[in-house]
Amino acid sequence: MRLCLNVDHIATLRNSRGETTPDPVSFALMAEQYGIDGIVVHLREDRRHIRERDVRLLRELITTKLDLEMAAVDEIIEIACDVQPELATLVPEKRLELTTEGGINVIDNIKNLRLAIERLHEAEVPVSLFIEPDINQIDAASQIKADIIEIHTGIYANADTEDEMFDELERVRVAAKHAKKLGLGVNAGHGLNYNNIKEFVVISEIDEVSIGHAILARSMFVGIEKAIKEMRTLINSR
Repeated sequence: MRLCLNVDHIATLRNSRGETTPDPVSFALMAEQYGIDGIVVHLREDRRHIRERDVRLLRELITTKLDLEMAAVDEIIEIACDVQPELATLVPEKRLELTTEGGINVIDNIKNLRLAIERLHEAEVPVSLFIEPDINQIDAASQIKADIIEIHTGIYANADTEDEMFDELERVRVAAKHAKKLGLGVNAGHGLNYNNIKEFVVISEIDEVSIGHAILARSMFVGIEKAIKEMRTLINSR
């Protein structure tokens, strides 16, 4: 299971004072040295954290993988086609949300998403869709030629009881297996941390996890090198 790091919140801290530091690009380069398999950033329409400058510098400087999360809107699609990340992950986007609140509804937005995927594919950019672990949504993602799905794990991560957690874990497992049968790559992310990743890593169909907040928060206490290595140890335990 590959481990990718979302550095959006480094940019949030930088922007909170209108400063140039901490720099998410420098942080990403450090993370690569400590074994991260890829860097994830979300270029939002309102630029609340990651900026176009960050995306373009990351494209030039990182040596692993750049996963650009984005809404399926013309302005951001044009940037993605120009930058050519290793992966473009289409996500739903709300102006007032603190973080992405759920998976994109492929079925209800199939025409717009199909056009976005076609444009990105023309620029030779593979596409992932951030969706709920729902068989019908996965079928729709396959129908419009997505390359990968990223399963939203927020419900699993925020479960109130152990029973709810394991019910959602099984839902994720079934969804991942179905996606693999359709020939889709399977990533996962949202709310995964040092506690709930232990049960999650047993799902062999998941190729990659994207984690940001948990690793960045842990790094404040132990440093980024140890925070990454601790998470890597947990992931490698499967």
